[in-house]
Amino acid sequence: MALLAQQLSRWFNSVKLNSFIKATQVTKHSARPGKTLMTGFSAQALLSFDTCFLQRGIKTYRTLFSCSSFHSASTNRKKSTAKSTLLPSVSEQQEKILSLESELPLEELDDLPPLSPLQSVSEEEAIQIAAYPLLPLSSFTLADYIDHSKTLQKLVQLGVDLSKIEKHPDAANLLLRLDFEKHIKQILLFLKDLGLEDNQLGPFLTKNYAIFSEDLENLKTRVAFLQSKKFSKTDIARMVKNAPFLLSFSVERLDNRLGFFQKELELNVQKTRDLVVRLPRLLTGSLEPMKENLKVYHLELGFKHNEIQHMVIKIPKMLTANKRKLTDTFDYVHNVMNIPHHIIVKFPQLFNTRVFKIKERHLFLAYLGRAQYDPAKPNYVSLDKFVSFPDKIFCKEIAKASVNDFEKFLKTL
Repeated sequence: MALLAQQLSRWFNSVKLNSFIKATQVTKHSARPGKTLMTGFSAQALLSFDTCFLQRGIKTYRTLFSCSSFHSASTNRKKSTAKSTLLPSVSEQQEKILSLESELPLEELDDLPPLSPLQSVSEEEAIQIAAYPLLPLSSFTLADYIDHSKTLQKLVQLGVDLSKIEKHPDAANLLLRLDFEKHIKQILLFLKDLGLEDNQLGPFLTKNYAIFSEDLENLKTRVAFLQSKKFSKTDIARMVKNAPFLLSFSVERLDNRLGFFQKELELNVQKTRDLVVRLPRLLTGSLEPMKENLKVYHLELGFKHNEIQHMVIKIPKMLTANKRKLTDTFDYVHNVMNIPHHIIVKFPQLFNTRVFKIKERHLFLAYLGRAQYDPAKPNYVSLDKFVSFPDKIFCKEIAKASVNDFEKFLKTL
């Protein structure tokens, strides 16, 4: 009896230790940055399995204990027939076994190997086992966690593209640990108050998922700063939609950006405000390329300060354009098409058009004898229409030819 009690204790402690190790691995295991995603959920599935396993083991050892007790009682009966001729009933034996089990001290149980996982399970026991799908300890995709996370399910319903977010493991792990009601809902309500529509929330959060780590009061402070600069609610909504990272910039940084454009371009407050409303990523992008472009326009391309100011106000993208593209466009327009500076200033859309497209259309007009771009001369071609019209309208209204003629000409280039 003592040996059986010791074996039962060892098995029971072994099962408890295994359950503890599994639960610890699930809750405390962390992923390597940039490689895998880790779940932050509880170990309910593993623990529930171990609980059923433990219950099954107890039933098995109760059976063993019962058989051992019955064998012991049978032996004692033969040796003590002189003392008693009455055999205890089956119910009395079971009560005796249960009493011994309940009174058995755990300190005496220490030498039993763990129950074999290959032991067969009865149909009744199998039905009682609660089977939960196990969460992967690590994964390369958030898809493995969607069925277990209400937060991810809500974000998908909003239109968030999780396939883009999961490329950033730190961001993916952040979402797995956020509670929708506590951490995300308040941010969504804040964005809707700014003026973002339901169909705009998904694209916004896909790009700026880091907004969930921002303090709500800081976000409100930044909006209040923009309002103090006379940006209307419509302007702020448009800026936030087109530049999702805008609200992640501090008040000091936003103020410095506004001051930079006002000073460098010598703009008044109203024109500065209009400039950033039309292209709000001027406030979130790097200033170095913009500074470089201003030098290119002035020193390399030969535009005067007031001419640069006029072009930037009309086409704000000129500040963020690729330097090589700027120089290639100017070289072709000015040196090949022979368009002077003062005409280019009136049509800065040229810098926002592919050089290849400009070249194709110019060569076709030159082939037809219509390459005249000086407004002071008759039958001149408007450079605005030259770059903005689609091929069909360009051929009909400017080249006075068919699209087939244009396509045949392009094959000769």
